[in-house]
Amino acid sequence: MQPRGHYAVVTAGYWAFTLSDGALRMLVLLHLYAVGRSPVELLVMLLPYEIAGVVTNLASGLLGARLGLKATLVAGLLLQIASCAALTVDTSWLTLPFVMVTQLASGVAKDLTKTGAKSYVKLLAAAGDHGGLFRLVALLTGSKNALKGIGFFLGGALLSFLGFRGSMLALVALLGAAAALAAVFLPRAAGKAKKKTGIVAIFAHEPWLNWLAAARLFLFGSRDAWFAVALPLFLVADAGWSQAAASAFLAAWVIGYGIIQAVAPLLVRPKDAHAGGRLVITWTAALLVPLVAAVWLLTGGLPPGAVLAATLMVYGVVFAIDSSLHSWLVVARGGESVVLQVGFYYAANAVGRVAGLAASAFLFTGAGQGRSGLQACLVGSVVAVIVAILCSLPLATASASSTPPKKEGA
Repeated sequence: MQPRGHYAVVTAGYWAFTLSDGALRMLVLLHLYAVGRSPVELLVMLLPYEIAGVVTNLASGLLGARLGLKATLVAGLLLQIASCAALTVDTSWLTLPFVMVTQLASGVAKDLTKTGAKSYVKLLAAAGDHGGLFRLVALLTGSKNALKGIGFFLGGALLSFLGFRGSMLALVALLGAAAALAAVFLPRAAGKAKKKTGIVAIFAHEPWLNWLAAARLFLFGSRDAWFAVALPLFLVADAGWSQAAASAFLAAWVIGYGIIQAVAPLLVRPKDAHAGGRLVITWTAALLVPLVAAVWLLTGGLPPGAVLAATLMVYGVVFAIDSSLHSWLVVARGGESVVLQVGFYYAANAVGRVAGLAASAFLFTGAGQGRSGLQACLVGSVVAVIVAILCSLPLATASASSTPPKKEGA
């Protein structure tokens, strides 16, 4: 199979997982709430999914370096199959500890699949072809985020037509087909390090990657500081939106964000990694405009729903381009140990998500919830963006000493 065929297989596997990921989250929330689980219980059930990313991204990088990217990708798909299959048990078995274990497994599966897929893209672009690599990474990442939003809708639809157990079996079938394709058609040794990789290599990286990872941490912390908890609660409790309208808005935001990510190479075209680093600084700084505008406009008498829809739509466009540049830069500058670098980088991403989730809950509650609570979260987001800018400054001059691998053969 030619490299394009390999890319199609990797993308299909990542897409299948992403659809299952979004659908699984919605299925667990809706079904378990319907059978009497409280919101606090649901939060506790889902928290292991987020926390798993910190450790798993590091471990998946090491696994990919030792066993190859095919093993990492297939292992993620198989673990998600196991998670979905486990949830087909009788409802009486769906206790708090049991569901927490399945969500922990799903979180581990997500990061194994993501590390394997995004690292694999590095092997499919010609050395030095930054534009081609940017297009491949942007398409894979952007389509993933759009499909996760679609997965939210898919979960509700499956639950309505097939029920909870039938929905899980449908996801198992989808993931099984993707895992079979990857197992049969992807080369076994792709991405495998030429020399044995020790645990210490997980943390031993060049300065440019450390700065990029730090910037990623605060970048995603800035998003989840308002998106994860504060925004949906504010829209329903204070802006007067229905639960359906708030859910649709969040899903549409994620889908639109993914579409912009996918087309980012048409909007920004860095000629090399140094230019990409400067663009990251510029686009990160641009996030301050919609955030400051949102904080200021919320103090006036304008309808808060309209204010948030307008400003956060602009934020989403800028954030999508910035995030796409980030995802490309870690792969573009990565060398032979790209899978380790991607794993380390996305571990920082996971830390940022957990920190943003915590900040969103604590700032929103501490500031009295409502409009003042959301404004506190937005101010926290501004602070996180400023720190992300400072962390990004070295990227304009930092360089990677490693040589990019050659394009994968047939």
